[in-house]
Amino acid sequence: MLHITRAIIVEGVYDRQRVEEVCDGYCFATGGFDIFADEEKREFIRRLAREKGLIVLTDSDRAGFAIRNHIKNIVKEGEVLHAYIPEIYGKERRKDRPSAEGKLGVEGMERSVIEGVLRPFADGAAVPGEPVTKQDLFDLGLTGGDGSAARREELCRRMGLPVKMSAKAILGAVNAIMTKKHFYLVVKSINL
Repeated sequence: MLHITRAIIVEGVYDRQRVEEVCDGYCFATGGFDIFADEEKREFIRRLAREKGLIVLTDSDRAGFAIRNHIKNIVKEGEVLHAYIPEIYGKERRKDRPSAEGKLGVEGMERSVIEGVLRPFADGAAVPGEPVTKQDLFDLGLTGGDGSAARREELCRRMGLPVKMSAKAILGAVNAIMTKKHFYLVVKSINL
């Protein structure tokens, strides 16, 4: 499995799942064109670029390039690198018909293709430090109890994360931008 410390930006959840099969780095899905209207997502992407650097991996169709260009235009500080999948015509397994342009997207690529595309960005060993876990979220009252969803939303607001993130998405985002010790300090300072 590849280790990549930069955040990888993809269009959708199925793209993210494909990337996570070959890479242990943080992968964030824009929700496709949602990025054009969602200021919280745009700000989170800017933050990732500043703090970790980005690798943009979108489909090789017009929509993918529009999203790629939008990210390039909104990020003024930080590192934005681009990875490209090859143009392969076909239909993804989960879909009834090919895309409008007839090309496979990130989710339709073979694992070996995604691995080959991302290999130049691999950095070796994992980031030192203990990661935040699901148990930590539970212990802090952010999952599994009354009001935990509201506490997660407030945490996201205060940390500058998109408020609609699931607990799993928060876990990934937090581990991408801070250590476990720092996370506990942030949560305690917010008094959730």
